[in-house]
Amino acid sequence: MSPLNPAQQEIIDRLRGTRDERPAYDAELRHHIRATLEHGTADAAAELGPNQTIFVSKSRLAGVHGCEERFVLDDFSWSIPAARGKVAHKAIEYALNVRESPVPLRLVDDALARLESNDDSFGQWLQGLDEIERAELRGEVNERVTQFLECFPSLPRSWRPGTEMAIRQDLHGGKIVLSGRVDLTIGVPDGLVAGKVIIDLKTGNPRAVHFDDLRFYALIETMRLGTPPLRLASYYLDQGTMHPEDVSEALLESAAKRTIDGVVKMIELEMLARPPRRSPSALCRWCPVLPNCTDGTSWLANRDDTSDDPRGGDDSNG
Repeated sequence: MSPLNPAQQEIIDRLRGTRDERPAYDAELRHHIRATLEHGTADAAAELGPNQTIFVSKSRLAGVHGCEERFVLDDFSWSIPAARGKVAHKAIEYALNVRESPVPLRLVDDALARLESNDDSFGQWLQGLDEIERAELRGEVNERVTQFLECFPSLPRSWRPGTEMAIRQDLHGGKIVLSGRVDLTIGVPDGLVAGKVIIDLKTGNPRAVHFDDLRFYALIETMRLGTPPLRLASYYLDQGTMHPEDVSEALLESAAKRTIDGVVKMIELEMLARPPRRSPSALCRWCPVLPNCTDGTSWLANRDDTSDDPRGGDDSNG
């Protein structure tokens, strides 16, 4: 293995630690968390019809805990900023699994070809790009993949790295579905001793919601395996920095409360037609309803800060 540069060595040092530092958990924890979630959402779930399901992802949770009016608008459409994260994640998945030395642009082209061949909305959007748009997307994704390979170390097979792993847990017999797709995992638990690290790949400014995203994943993973992850980390490709957070029972309890609150709001807004509440923030600058939103325009008019985009960076996984 080639010598590590300082950025790569820092990641190795911060990822896993020694076994003596890893906590052990009670086998009943997973059942306690499930019971907490189902009790907290029972009244809201009872409002759902026999064929109604609420799908809960990290992005939908973040949306409903932000401006509810923006959440109910739900006008997502693919664009180059939205697409570059999805393509970069696929290319990085290849980088961690190919046997030869990875070449960034080749990985990007392979990822684009695979995603474009899919008969879904994203594949159809890729097929409709003109050459200039495709070149722009290709260049931006290549930048992110190159940044990852420069700063992220090669991972030993014994660490059991996994990429783009789908996770899911159903509540109330499938009326409420908690799901996500994890960018990168490292390690596995040793029985009831925590050992897995969950990593989300980002660009841009670190934000509090990035920690919330990972805590939601930890919640699902704990119900799925019974042993919580050891650590969560947002890795910022453009900065080459990692922001880790150790998992604890208190963290999981907090994530459960946030999830319950979000599920209740989703059902109220989407199924019971409760009028949405407005929550002005710096994100109003990019909101399509801003011209008709006096709360948002007034809030922005009273702010002098027109600096970096507070939306953070690439994030295409639910």
